[in-house]
Amino acid sequence: MTLDFNSLLRLAWDSVRTPRDAARLVMQVGLPRGARWEALLLVVLVSVILGQITTYVMLGQPGVIFGPFLANPVLAGVVQMSLMVIMVFAVFWIGRAMGGIGAFEDAILLIAWMQFVMICVQVVQFAALMVLPAMASLVGLAGFALFFWLLTNFIAELHGFSSLGKVFVMILVSMMGVAFGLSILLSIVGVTIPGAP
Repeated sequence: MTLDFNSLLRLAWDSVRTPRDAARLVMQVGLPRGARWEALLLVVLVSVILGQITTYVMLGQPGVIFGPFLANPVLAGVVQMSLMVIMVFAVFWIGRAMGGIGAFEDAILLIAWMQFVMICVQVVQFAALMVLPAMASLVGLAGFALFFWLLTNFIAELHGFSSLGKVFVMILVSMMGVAFGLSILLSIVGVTIPGAP
């Protein structure tokens, strides 16, 4: 697998059509663990920048409506990177606990790649916003569905699972469990969300 821009875009499209085949190609990329973390950080940074641009184009002043989270790109980046790291560990450890065979390094790379595909969706959504604003919301909904489609197939391919339905249910249960655990942890250490009652 080559890493030039055109090849990445073709693989992004293939990830939508045949995600398990694309996941196999991504896992064949011979990057060291450090480079995989750097790739994850890079796509998060690009995603945050695109999000900031889109929000300013739409609203002018994101902090007025959405509070300090979107108004502060550093905070947005830290939160998004933290969520990506949690996702990497959850995909690996929960998958292993369910009998999966995936490698931790591949989990990093697949989450980074999934984020790259979602960046492509962000670009499409921004283009729709410029040309036909009513379509931007539909692209956003499609992107939400695509996220779960990719995550389900990538986890199945990573860990060698055959049933996508079981993997999807596992994702939903795991997300609820992680969210519940994080809320308890944050409440114990006294962290509150800015602007929350």
